[in-house]
Amino acid sequence: MEPTVIRALAVTVSNRAAAGIYADKSGPVLVGLLREAGCAVVDGPLVIADGDPVEKALRDAVEAGYDVVVTTGGTGLTPADLTPEMTRRVLQREIPGIAEALRATGAAAGVPSAILSRGLAGTAGRTLIINLPGSSGGVRDGMAVLASVLGHAVSQINGGDHVRADPGTQGLHQIA
Repeated sequence: MEPTVIRALAVTVSNRAAAGIYADKSGPVLVGLLREAGCAVVDGPLVIADGDPVEKALRDAVEAGYDVVVTTGGTGLTPADLTPEMTRRVLQREIPGIAEALRATGAAAGVPSAILSRGLAGTAGRTLIINLPGSSGGVRDGMAVLASVLGHAVSQINGGDHVRADPGTQGLHQIA
């Protein structure tokens, strides 16, 4: 059986990049890493301001049938960082383990401020939505965590079976 192509959208959330004050740097990194992870990224990165535009972009992406939407930016502590709040409005089910792993991996990589990220992860319909920090390094660290689970997560969201590690082999096998 051929693996299904994962349709992904990268969304950069930055008031300054959206206003043209500076160029988006983390979005192109995210697009490249999503492609390396086997995703088809045709559109994006979409660059938007924080706040209500985030909710609209996420709802539009769910309606368009993207398998995965990964945002970069807007997860910090400033008053303008509203990406998690806008994401929560769209999510139907949260997946806290993803957000926890992203923060823990960043902190373990020597970035203590990674624990300040308020990013969320979860599903809306059949779309997996994940918030990453707004730095290129945060995107790299986050995608290092996500790359190994994206295919399985998308399969599960679409009703796929669980995989398990067979203690007698190195491979993963479908549970019958």
